Amino acid sequence: MTPQENYHDWLRDAHAMEKQAESMLTAMSSRIDNYPDLRARIEQHLTETQGQLKLLETVLDRNGINRSVMKDATSKMAAMGQSFTGMFASDEIVKGAISSYVFEQFEIACYTSLIAAAEKAGDVASIDIFKQILAQEVAMAEWSLNHIPNVTDQFLLRSAADGVEAKK
Repeated sequence: MTPQENYHDWLRDAHAMEKQAESMLTAMSSRIDNYPDLRARIEQHLTETQGQLKLLETVLDRNGINRSVMKDATSKMAAMGQSFTGMFASDEIVKGAISSYVFEQFEIACYTSLIAAAEKAGDVASIDIFKQILAQEVAMAEWSLNHIPNVTDQFLLRSAADGVEAKK
């Protein structure tokens, strides 16, 4: 495959990844009842993710790339499965906070690679878009990492209290 073919494939992957993020963030936000700071940040990042999807779609359109319906559908199914299985964990909120951080790191790596691929493929018009998205992902990852201890502390306090729901 040529650098441009790989780049185009990775653009479709990034679109599917953001569709998965949108599904996961929507599910996570709807299930958080007792952690208002986390819920607010998840909702903020959901809005950012929806903006990222629009930006990626402009890049895909400018490059004449069809979106992969199969990749988008597969990523949505994976996100639904992940949120469904988390519902049964007694420590759902802690595992969700950790999973969110891990997913952000994956996105950071993907956009870092896309920047290099865009340069190699000659799509310099998209580099600033990827850098903008990358900055949002880095900010969310940092926020997540910094707030995992707080979520964990809140969970442990709620879990130890009689009659208080802790998991979400």
